[in-house]
Amino acid sequence: MSPETPFVSVRQMSLDDVPAVVALQRRVYPEELAWTPEELTQHLAVFPEGQLVVVDQAGQVVGSASSLIIDWDDYGEEAKWSTITGRGTFETHNPLGTTLYGADMCVEESARRHGAGSLLYQARKEVVRARGLKRLLTGGRIPGYAQVSSKITPQEYVAEVVRGKRKDPTLSFQLANGLVVLDVVPEYLEDPESRGFATLLEWLNPEYVT
Repeated sequence: MSPETPFVSVRQMSLDDVPAVVALQRRVYPEELAWTPEELTQHLAVFPEGQLVVVDQAGQVVGSASSLIIDWDDYGEEAKWSTITGRGTFETHNPLGTTLYGADMCVEESARRHGAGSLLYQARKEVVRARGLKRLLTGGRIPGYAQVSSKITPQEYVAEVVRGKRKDPTLSFQLANGLVVLDVVPEYLEDPESRGFATLLEWLNPEYVT
């Protein structure tokens, strides 16, 4: 993809998109972190408007995001991804909840730094606003931590990224999109690059009415 290639739009994922999203995930993530066709199909059945894709001018899927609604009061700040997402099934989706939980976001490497990920975050925020939800909450990988894990703690690493002293491929991007770090969660995912740690991040809906 050339730098000038525009992204046509972000839109709701369809069943026809599932093979392309699976292929994208397998290119970008370690195999154990990629969604299966069955999981993506289940997500669409549970909460279709929370499943999003970005397509380029040729109609190719270059990014995806999977989300569900939860009641955050049902969980603690150190809740694991598998608990919140029902082990990836989204059976924990609660349409009466006030939190949109971002379970996953994946962007083609060649499409990064061209706005694809930001389009997905904007679309998630629109879902939050449209449904009158309180917040967007997500757990973020810290893949850059593997390079320094023998020298500093994950909390120190995250603090340095937040202060701008260090760059992380995922966390720096999330901060740039208006998310705020609430905590560092151990054993969030089986993710060797992040040494199992993740950040818990939040974006509050300024239009939320209690």
